[in-house]
Amino acid sequence: MKVTGFTFIRNAVKFDYPVAEAIRSILPVCDDFVVAVGNSDDNTEDLIRNIDSQKIKVINTVWNDSPEMKILGRVFASETDKAIKAIPDDSDWAFYIQGDEAVHEKYLDNIRNAMEKWKEDKQVDGLLFNYLHFYGSFDYVGVSQRWYRNEVRVIRNDKSIYSFRDAQGFRKGDNRKLKVKPVDACVYHYGWVKEPEMMVKKIRNTSTFYEGIEWLESAGKKQFFDYSSIDALNRFRGTHPEVMKERIRNKNWTFDHDMSYNKLPLKYRGKLFLRKYLHWNTFYENFTII
Repeated sequence: MKVTGFTFIRNAVKFDYPVAEAIRSILPVCDDFVVAVGNSDDNTEDLIRNIDSQKIKVINTVWNDSPEMKILGRVFASETDKAIKAIPDDSDWAFYIQGDEAVHEKYLDNIRNAMEKWKEDKQVDGLLFNYLHFYGSFDYVGVSQRWYRNEVRVIRNDKSIYSFRDAQGFRKGDNRKLKVKPVDACVYHYGWVKEPEMMVKKIRNTSTFYEGIEWLESAGKKQFFDYSSIDALNRFRGTHPEVMKERIRNKNWTFDHDMSYNKLPLKYRGKLFLRKYLHWNTFYENFTII
């Protein structure tokens, strides 16, 4: 079985993306790794090449900044597709990781075992992961409806599979959802954990790749990001991936959340009730579990 990792990135140093940690977190289960490095204003390419010169292949890309690519953030899917096209034909699976995600090393055996188990079953298009979304600091995770709970991160090496919308998930052929098997593994998402001034810079940059997203434009006008404007968080009681430990030690800001102010919308609480007690899932899902 051959596994190729893949991702895309641009200006990782300038906007403090933990992309090196992201790649290193899944590199042990990958035979090689494709990174689409966009036209950057910093030394992102050097950062990527210094991770593992034996496994990593860099493809240089130029991002399409045209207006039509700003609809739903399609430029991110376009860059993901460039990486997909560079995956070698002899790979069985492709392991996707975004530049602000990481996988705990305790899950790597589960992931490899699942890939081995479903390798010959061509009905299985990919593997579905659980998600933890960190917010404000490395000590809190989001628990409200705004956070997606699952997403596909391992796909079969099938060139009819492509990145969907703003690269959150995947579709196949004529806009069909992937048929997937759940894997006992979790992706740790750190996209909302940055020093408040850097978070504003990241949001300001991200807003240039979308059209008409008012909250992005509003947040980008501030000097510091206000992490207190959140509906509900839980304190994280587990451990972080080993690759993230140095970044966590170097954290230079504080954020605390009073859980007594957690506010879950009534509609969301109703959806949770239906799923837990009646087994009716009314949440949007970008995949089909088989």
